[in-house]
Amino acid sequence: MLLLGCGGVGGVLAAHLRARGVAVEIVTHNKAIASALCRHGIELRDGERVIHVPAHAEVNLPERGRTYDVILLAMQPPQVEEAVQSALPLLAPQGTFVCFQNGLCELRVASLAGKERVIGAIVAWGGSMISPGVYERTSKGGFTIGTVDATPNRWLDWVATVLQTVGPVARTTNLLGARWSKLAINCAISSLGTIGGERLGVLLRYRFARRLGLEVMTEAVEVARASGVRLEKVAGTIDLDWVALDPRERFQLGSPSLFAKHALLLAVGARFRRLRSSMLAAIERGRPPAVDFLNGEVVSHGERLGVPAPLNRLVVDWVWQIASGERRPSVALLRELYDASAALRTTEPGSWQPPRPTPDSTEQDFRQL
Repeated sequence: MLLLGCGGVGGVLAAHLRARGVAVEIVTHNKAIASALCRHGIELRDGERVIHVPAHAEVNLPERGRTYDVILLAMQPPQVEEAVQSALPLLAPQGTFVCFQNGLCELRVASLAGKERVIGAIVAWGGSMISPGVYERTSKGGFTIGTVDATPNRWLDWVATVLQTVGPVARTTNLLGARWSKLAINCAISSLGTIGGERLGVLLRYRFARRLGLEVMTEAVEVARASGVRLEKVAGTIDLDWVALDPRERFQLGSPSLFAKHALLLAVGARFRRLRSSMLAAIERGRPPAVDFLNGEVVSHGERLGVPAPLNRLVVDWVWQIASGERRPSVALLRELYDASAALRTTEPGSWQPPRPTPDSTEQDFRQL
């Protein structure tokens, strides 16, 4: 088995797999990470535990002529298609790629390798790289796995068994519905985390941040519905069809249903309080952000379907401005985004106007719902 990419998710995967004796070769184009792994192995901080695992990593793909039955794809979405094109000669004829990215990368990989050679693994836990070779698992959880259009894949059972060493594995025959639900959440969590520059637990204490998250997810859900996608519950509990704001709620400051939705986001913030945006980490390492594969997917699909997603478009623009150095991430910047979003009100279907909180809106505003 070959693992491509050793950032936050890839590093945590590698540590757990190798600690359980799973034979996995690691390739990362980041020379600092490869050097650290070869010298010191992998250090994984998982709650109060610190695990040290011997490891070796290469910066280049193995020579052609070798083949692998399973190739794990753990790089950021912007690098996925190039990685697949480079690794295709190494994939055995009946082998499979396994996608761990957020977004809709399985469809991109399927267009290059064929949908019968793609497994999607939706990650329900958080991981980050503190420094080259040093990783932190920021939350517990497992995976939801499936194939594009429920296409049979001979490696699905084996992959499920291997991933059980990292966390519990659930199966789905509706991978696209599960992906769109996770996409909606990540459009809020990862992208707003990039703009806010803080861990999730800090950001979701602010009422305006939670409201932005609800609005971003609502646009994503509207586009998914227009695409004919049947949304799946995330981790079997979070129902995006319920989380999405209805037309009345989009113009309200408070109601019992809004109170419940804010309470849900507070609970998410508490559970995943240490989660830090992998997109922000990529920007800090000089890599392009994956926002085009998250909020950008919502915008592009919405354009084709005639469903506007103005807030997601604004998020895309601001994340790229952070990547270029025009803006600096902070809670204050996230509040600026909230204020700027007021100008998005139109009379078109799917349009909205965010409620106007008091200038010092903080956690105490939750009582005003």
